[in-house]
This record gives sequence, structure tokens and C-alpha cells, in this order.
Amino acid sequence: MKNRVWSSVAGGLVWGVCVAAAAQTPPNAQSIYTCVDRQGRKITSDRPIPECIDREQRELGPSGTLRRVIGPTLTQQEREALEAQRRMEQEERNRLAEERRRERVLLARYPDPSAHDAERASSLALVDEVMAAALKRIAELHLRRKALDLEMEFYTKDPAKAPMALRRQLAENDEQLQEQQRFLAGQEQEKRRIHQRFDAELAQLRQLWASQRGDAAAAVPAAPR
Repeated sequence: MKNRVWSSVAGGLVWGVCVAAAAQTPPNAQSIYTCVDRQGRKITSDRPIPECIDREQRELGPSGTLRRVIGPTLTQQEREALEAQRRMEQEERNRLAEERRRERVLLARYPDPSAHDAERASSLALVDEVMAAALKRIAELHLRRKALDLEMEFYTKDPAKAPMALRRQLAENDEQLQEQQRFLAGQEQEKRRIHQRFDAELAQLRQLWASQRGDAAAAVPAAPR
């Protein structure tokens, strides 16, 4: 009977001591670090464990509850490689976001094929207008050349006797004709660039229009049976 009483008293004392100790433990009490090193040994310490720098460590509270898991500490080379990888991933995310933005702008500008065809025709018409002006100028230069050639007929036997002003006008006429021909060739290249740009846009737009139609069809609720 005495033993049972004493056991009860002792248990109460121990419980009281534990409660008092728990009450006195500050919430930011020192952490306990634990890990298993590369040899398979379980290590426990009151500070981060150097032997586990290349693996996970667990930070526990005084009661053994998990506070956090600390990842492996990386070397300088590993940190640089990780940072480079993160930059590449961010750049890819930015590229995709910019691509989506451009697609939205393209769809807003060309909601259907007729809008795109009209824009192509308008762009080509501007070039044709400029080329028409150049062709008109070329025709004028050819007429001027005929007049100059008539004057040169008086000096057919000895062109060196032709007046300097006449020879200069012939040279200027040749130069201006060549300049206009080069300009026309450049405008032909511009027309080809316009077609290439609109062809590339049209290929992309066809995919976007099809996707847009698919999304619209999916959003329509099925008819009740």
C-alpha cells in the first residue's frame, strides 16, 4: 500500500516538474539539427551539421517537432549553374508571354481572313502607287533623251565637238534613268517582302482562327436531348 502511494506521489512530482520545465522553455529555444551522412550515420547537433552539407538536414524544436527541412548547401559553381538555369527559364517564360501578347494583337488586328486580305492589298497598293510615279518619271526621261539624241545628230561624225552642256545633259539623263531603274527594282523587292510577311502571318493566323473557333465551339452548351 505504501509503495502504491509513493508511486502515485512520485509520478505527480515528475509530471509537475515536466509541466514546469515546459512552461519555462522559451518559444525560440535552441534548435536541434539531425541528418544521415553519406556513410549512413545519423548525426544530431545543436547547429547545422558540416558533414551533411551535401544533403538534407532537419531542424527540430526542443520537443522534437519539425521546424523546417534545410536543403543541401550548393558550391559556388553549383549556385552559378542553378542561377543560369533560372535565368534561362525566366527568359523562356518571358518569350512565351511576349508570343502570347503578339498573338492577341494579331487576332485583334485581323479577326478574319478578309481583314488580312484587305491589309495586304492596301500595302501593295501603296507600293504600286510609288512605282507608277517612277514609271512616269522614266517615260519623261526617255522623251528627254530623244530630244537630246536629235541634237547630237549634228555631231555624229565628231561627238567631241558637241557642246559641253549637251554632253552633260546626256550624262545626267543616263544617270537619272539608272537611278529610277534601281528604285523600281527596290520596290519590286519590297512587294516580295510584303507578300512574304503576309504569307507568314496568314499561316499563323489560320492556326489562331482555328483555335479560336474550337474554343468557341467548346463553350457552346450541348443541346438537350
